[in-house]
Amino acid sequence: MTTTVETAAGAAQTMVLNMGPQHPSTHGVLRVVLELDGETVVKARPEIGYLHTGIEKSCEALTYSQAITLTDRIDYLAPLSNNLGYCLAVEKLLGLEVPKRAQYIRVLLTEMTRLNSHLIWLGTHAMDLGATSVMLYCFREREEILKIFEMVSGQRMMTSYFRIGGLALEPPPGWLERVRHFIDMFPSRLEEYENLLTRNRIWLMRTVGIGILEAKDAIALGVSGPMLRAAGVAYDVRKFFPYSSYEEFSFDIPTRTECDSYARYLVRVAEMRESLKIVRQAMDKIPPDGPIRAEAPGIIPPQREKMKTEMEALIYHFKIFTEGFAPPPGEVYQRVESPRGEVGYFIVSDGSPKPYRVKVRAPSFVNLQALPKLAEGGLVADLIACIGTTDIVLGEVDR
Repeated sequence: MTTTVETAAGAAQTMVLNMGPQHPSTHGVLRVVLELDGETVVKARPEIGYLHTGIEKSCEALTYSQAITLTDRIDYLAPLSNNLGYCLAVEKLLGLEVPKRAQYIRVLLTEMTRLNSHLIWLGTHAMDLGATSVMLYCFREREEILKIFEMVSGQRMMTSYFRIGGLALEPPPGWLERVRHFIDMFPSRLEEYENLLTRNRIWLMRTVGIGILEAKDAIALGVSGPMLRAAGVAYDVRKFFPYSSYEEFSFDIPTRTECDSYARYLVRVAEMRESLKIVRQAMDKIPPDGPIRAEAPGIIPPQREKMKTEMEALIYHFKIFTEGFAPPPGEVYQRVESPRGEVGYFIVSDGSPKPYRVKVRAPSFVNLQALPKLAEGGLVADLIACIGTTDIVLGEVDR
């Protein structure tokens, strides 16, 4: 399809090209309708909805505890971040105080989730731009993180490990030693990635000056996370609205001012180093024993050692999970800092065992609005870098 547009030099023909939703570099079923003048992108319009699962509405048909399993599927590369945001929202609705031991374990595991997500981003983004080796290295380290998740929860990805009031299970013996081994090994692996990319001439040509998003535009579009921080805005929910004891941790907010794809790469690499700092602090803070769930009879099953028999504990868990509990009527909003930015959970209770309304403020959905600003005026090849550094997850966009 061709159209005619008026330019400074007169009338010129442009071509409308459909990119996706099956294109491998759109990172999911994203369709981008492009209007091209030769190789130059005149317009780029994202089309979404190809992966719509109705997760928000499905949560309203489940009890508060049952809905946790759906939050894993929203951002399937950072499921624990969504577990945490949802659980914190329900805990705020109930007025529950989570034991410190559970709070520190939550912080440790969500930072491991951030590392997991950034590794997937770096590996796939590098592969998009031709650096296949980096993807293999990143997935090598990601596999070690997934082994830790499996050790703790029994699942590699959709862990559902955080529960309302605390944690699902007592972490197994030796899990902190596995974490320590990983964080001792990982800094040298980060250096490997940077040796391959940071001063690589091809990488610089594909990212420097590509996909400019200045601070004023990022703020106007509601962008958050590494995209916003790469535009020079030091906004991080963990610092501005601390949750789960983040106010007790010392870490920096990496920022850059170049506002391009290269800056977004540097910010995410720096964030991985900050996550390592937080994990080390969390390991020192976690006491060797203590409760992992709040005391709330009828709402939260007690730890199994407090039940008379294993069968009694299983029956109690099943009853809470299926029949649910009824929080008081009201509404809450809880935000957390996911690897992609600010994810918020808005929950309305009508006093029944099921939420009346669940609405998710998904950073991938909001950040995707910036794609036309990143892409228009650049080349088609640069669009791949723009989509990659936006770091969207389609499950979060089409929730």
